[in-house]
Amino acid sequence: MTQLTGQFLIATPSMPDIRFAHSVVLLCAHSDQGAMGIIINKPMPDLRLPTLLTHLDITRAGAAAGLGGDSPDLPVHFGGPVETSRGFVLHSPDFFGTEGSMTIGDGLVLSTSVEVLSEMARGQGPGKALVALGYSGWGPQQLEQEIQAGGWLLAQATAQLLFATEDARKWGAALAQIGVDPRMLSGATGHA
Repeated sequence: MTQLTGQFLIATPSMPDIRFAHSVVLLCAHSDQGAMGIIINKPMPDLRLPTLLTHLDITRAGAAAGLGGDSPDLPVHFGGPVETSRGFVLHSPDFFGTEGSMTIGDGLVLSTSVEVLSEMARGQGPGKALVALGYSGWGPQQLEQEIQAGGWLLAQATAQLLFATEDARKWGAALAQIGVDPRMLSGATGHA
């Protein structure tokens, strides 16, 4: 299978792992050694960026003066079941950290260092961002087997879907992008 970095994985109804039900995953790395991605449509119910910054002892701009800070009030997403205390920021290319940033697609960057969060707290970070805790990982050939078994569909990743689409609509919008009506999908798979 060709290199899938920068693609969306869209979970089908036949996805056996409930943690990935109705998930859209942005693949950030894919090679013969495996794959790594971030779920982009599952915000954590009780965690937002200002609270995460407080837990990390990152001072928000204006917070010391009681102004509430200029950092965006973004939801923090469940990025996947691996290393759930590790943070990731998917963002626009107007910010590129000195360490821990890598381009993963056209107009998409992944940053893993605290630098991006510190800049966001100051109101100086990327213009568009999605913050996640944890990631989704696959060993060698595992993802390819899951795709062949019908657990995932593929679509080209777009900044529009990632940053400008409501989380609750991302799964359906990703399917629509490849011309699939979710009502036509079945939970059963077969092999010809």
